[in-house]
Amino acid sequence: MIALLIGAGVALLVALIGTPLFIRFLVAKSYGQFIRDDGPTSHHTKRGTPTMGGTVVVAAVLISYFVTHLIMWMMNPRSPGPSASGLLLLFLMVGMGFVGFLDDYIKISNKRSLGLNARAKLILQAAVGIIFAVLVLQFPNEDGLRPASTQISLVRDIPWLDLAFGGTVLGAILFVVWSNLIITAATNGVNLTDGLDGLAAGASIMVFGAYTIMGIWQNNQACGSPREAGSGCYQVRDPMDLALLAAILSAALVGFLWWNTSPAKIFMGDTGSLAIGGAVAAFAILSRTELLLAFIGGLFVLITLSVIIQVGFFKLTGGKRVFKMAPLQHHFELKGWAEVTVVVRFWILAGLFVAAGLGIFYAEWVVLL
Repeated sequence: MIALLIGAGVALLVALIGTPLFIRFLVAKSYGQFIRDDGPTSHHTKRGTPTMGGTVVVAAVLISYFVTHLIMWMMNPRSPGPSASGLLLLFLMVGMGFVGFLDDYIKISNKRSLGLNARAKLILQAAVGIIFAVLVLQFPNEDGLRPASTQISLVRDIPWLDLAFGGTVLGAILFVVWSNLIITAATNGVNLTDGLDGLAAGASIMVFGAYTIMGIWQNNQACGSPREAGSGCYQVRDPMDLALLAAILSAALVGFLWWNTSPAKIFMGDTGSLAIGGAVAAFAILSRTELLLAFIGGLFVLITLSVIIQVGFFKLTGGKRVFKMAPLQHHFELKGWAEVTVVVRFWILAGLFVAAGLGIFYAEWVVLL
């Protein structure tokens, strides 16, 4: 628990102090956001606002994670260092953040609202996702437990939903496909949610807060632990290190949100939204809560569905629309809701989804107790 407090504290300070410094750098370089012409007209005033703020969040997470482990080692040389699960999560977060950085930089350098073309973006994301999926099936600990398994999970691995039913090689291939579906869904979900000042950051804080709680609980109820109660123990590799990273991410986003809340002084850009989405996906895979992500990240799911419904209905009906505009948050803006009203109400929805996910997580443990 001391590590969590240190990590969160360092991340908060780095983000709070680092964000305004980064804003000054971006302003000096004239690196501002370009707004899509077909968006709400109220957004046109945001043109030129510094973007790529996700860079600060990623930097805060990396600095805090390694500084925390250094401090813990100095306090106790026997303390475990960075774990395989933690490093793999950072790999996916940084890898997706780098793809987003390239996208943001092309927008800024070419002075347009479009960055990487769809094919290049998809190829880069797939490359990072495939490498991550292959690596998480490696690195067994002393108990033979790996960061992930080929079994699909809800609150824990489901034995009868094993992707390796046809053999080890087939299982690994299917797992890579399954993992990349989760990664694609999470990154796109956060990216689509990042349309209003503070919306994605605030919702993500709650999601990572939930993973902090679940990581602590999984560590306390780990199979073989003296505190294990009944058959409801968890087989998760490095749950406490995952909790540490979740706490760090929440704190870093709180520090960023201080400057990102309406009216935003800086946008996270694709650098931030793709990095956050990658981290969300990694938590779901590494904590063995893949299907539960649909509840924990329910707001991201809802907003993504609004885009799918809008596009599908538009094509089927030859130009008709379900919503005034997609993603969903812009629909309510065009209905006359103030931006702050939309953000706060969507934060409430995000909190309700997170609460439902935590409720399912705890209820399953109680049933097995």
